[in-house]
Amino acid sequence: MLISYEWLKDYVQIKLSPEELANKIEKTSVEVDSVFKRSDGLKKIVVGQILSIKDHPDADHLHITQVDVGEDEPIQIVCGAPNVEIGKKVIVALSGARIADNVKIKKSKMRGVESNGMLCALDEIGFDKSIIPDEWKDGIYFLPDNARVGDEVYNYLGMNESLIDLDVTPNRGDMLSVRGTAYDLGAVFDEKVNFIEHASAPTGTHDTDELISAKADPNLAPIYKLKVVENVDVKPSPLWLQIKLWNSGIKPINNIVDITNFIMVKVGQPMHAYDLDKLNSKDLEVRNAKDGEVITTLDGNDRKLTSTDVVIADDKPIALAGLMGGKDTEVTSETKNIVFEAGVFDPVKTRKMAQKQLLHTDASQRFERGVDHGNVEAALEYAAGMAEDLANGESEQGVVNGSNEEVQPRVISISASYINHVLGTNLSVKEIVSIFKRLGFGVEESGDNLTVTVPTRCWDLKIDADLVEEVARIYGYDNIPSTLPITQTTEGGLTPKQEMIRKSRETLEGLGLTHAMSYSLTTQEKAKMFMLRTSSETPLQWPMTEDHAILRMNLISGLLDDVAYNQARNVLNVPLYEQGRVFYKQDEDQVRPDEVEHIAGAISGSLVANSWDQKAKPVDFYQIKGILEKYLASLSLKGHITYVSTDKMADMHPGRTALIKLDDHLIGFIGEVHPKVAKQFKIKETYVFELDLDYLYTAPKSGQQYQKVGQYPAIHRDIAMLVDENVTNADINKLITRRGGAYLQDATVFDVYQGSNVPEGKKSIAYSLTFEDPNATLKDETVDKAVDKIQKRLTNELNAEIR
Repeated sequence: MLISYEWLKDYVQIKLSPEELANKIEKTSVEVDSVFKRSDGLKKIVVGQILSIKDHPDADHLHITQVDVGEDEPIQIVCGAPNVEIGKKVIVALSGARIADNVKIKKSKMRGVESNGMLCALDEIGFDKSIIPDEWKDGIYFLPDNARVGDEVYNYLGMNESLIDLDVTPNRGDMLSVRGTAYDLGAVFDEKVNFIEHASAPTGTHDTDELISAKADPNLAPIYKLKVVENVDVKPSPLWLQIKLWNSGIKPINNIVDITNFIMVKVGQPMHAYDLDKLNSKDLEVRNAKDGEVITTLDGNDRKLTSTDVVIADDKPIALAGLMGGKDTEVTSETKNIVFEAGVFDPVKTRKMAQKQLLHTDASQRFERGVDHGNVEAALEYAAGMAEDLANGESEQGVVNGSNEEVQPRVISISASYINHVLGTNLSVKEIVSIFKRLGFGVEESGDNLTVTVPTRCWDLKIDADLVEEVARIYGYDNIPSTLPITQTTEGGLTPKQEMIRKSRETLEGLGLTHAMSYSLTTQEKAKMFMLRTSSETPLQWPMTEDHAILRMNLISGLLDDVAYNQARNVLNVPLYEQGRVFYKQDEDQVRPDEVEHIAGAISGSLVANSWDQKAKPVDFYQIKGILEKYLASLSLKGHITYVSTDKMADMHPGRTALIKLDDHLIGFIGEVHPKVAKQFKIKETYVFELDLDYLYTAPKSGQQYQKVGQYPAIHRDIAMLVDENVTNADINKLITRRGGAYLQDATVFDVYQGSNVPEGKKSIAYSLTFEDPNATLKDETVDKAVDKIQKRLTNELNAEIR
């Protein structure tokens, strides 16, 4: 929120510079983003008066003007603005001036005619286009008639005011107003705050309830009030009011709308004004919208509503409660009778509606953080009084209450000893009472105990802990002594599960994969892909975007997004892994999903780049399977790992996918992404795996033991055989390992062949067997017996033909 340093000084005495004040606010209240003046960096921009105008001989849209800038002779300026007018006071950038964006103005010729400066629009001297009044958005700006020719323009436009940009946190909604900030600074500096505003007395002859009625559901709007002002003259606001608004970052519209925005900035109460004569019914209601209702808001957008939205309605919605009014009841220059609206809307419903409608406004920002329930009617009366003064209106008697909760100051009991205990201070009761009184709180003392009455403008203070925080703020965080906590220290470390996760990362990175992190939220389609088990979805009630609406049930879809991102930027070799949680639900009725730790990998392209001694080779099933086997071996699992071919996973290539089992339990899968899915993600051929890391953590482990390097020679034997082509390496390896005896250390495939000289339906496969006795020299006779036994079992059990 932008707040004017000079405006604050109208209500509280401040002896610090704007920069020093900003630093104090940061230390005691909220963060400050910046301090600046709109005139910073500008020079030689003065008040001028147009003396004459004639058309440019060589350009239809250009005019040659003679402008008095307070010098001995008028200067000639060529201008293309459509609204130049003789006698008007205007903004003139002289030759050598610096305007917005540090642009320097020089003498020049425009279509052959000399121009000695520039007539400026507001945006050309640094005003943001979003705050420029509509009447000036397409032309130069006219200064007030009393502006003195030759003076710098900055004071006339409020550009010399120091503006402090507050970054207001959700718990400090009171500082979204000049009033709240002034009271806060009054407490910080121990200065009296002079913030008394008196509304003009109503001059109308009617009671407001004769002209309009209202009703509101207290659950939607605990306070809702209306007041009618008749016979208003809607016109541009006086310059002082426009300056207050644009220095607060708000665009002036007209005097009625500007009154509502001025009061919102000044006292923190959002308001709205309706054209009374445009209402279809004089009975307003705060209610939930009906599914399918539509409203065109003031920004010109048609908004389709649902039953979760809250609206103000006559016989149809005329405003989104707490957000924005409707176009149909907009106050314009033809408006004669108005209805001012002020209230308190439910902060949760307001925020959800703002998110759903993508409509975050100054009003919704304040309702979400809370407003002063005790100041609603006073703000309404203040607005009506201003309408009398600035729009010559007639404020009618009384207000209409659609809902009106009883508002009382909050009373909190606390003790001085408790405050000192929490803060580690030694403040006296007198010092604590003084701090509360500086804050404007009522205090009753009873020895060490205090009864504190908190005014309604401090609605965020509810419990004794809040009072402790206020004492700390005002006393000064820098004044609180620094002490070390008195506690028993414990040795830090990782849990066994954390150690396993860290080791998993180290292993996969050592095998050439790079750690990736994806969003836990994804689309409905991607959430249901690559699933290890059936599960119901877990949708968000209020997703920020459609792409992040469902909790993921796999890691691979996120990795494929990462692969696509890299390959779209010509990074073709992408080896990634991710460790994270997926979210499963047994059924739709389960409220909170089960969080399960998974680990997954995705490799596309080559693991090895082209170099002088080797060529890049696209990754294949066996390469990623080798990586996975190395990783699983590092976990020292007791059980037996098997790979079972499957064609049941729709997102995986049916001929290049295997389920991974630990004994008989499914722990994951590995294989190639289905070509159709790869095309959907816009990626090249990619191989992936995903494992249930939680199950691997709980699975029995073998203790890792040191194996002494053998001192006796090993004996090697080769076995070649013909087997049916449907016999797998796993089948053969399992049999060899089981029947090879105590001295068999390793069995490795070194040749596989199908083709000429091999019968159809058969394949030739050869293994190298390694035998070793760690305690003695192994004899050939012992090895021969083991090999004979293996060959016999291969022949009997797998119908192998030994070659």
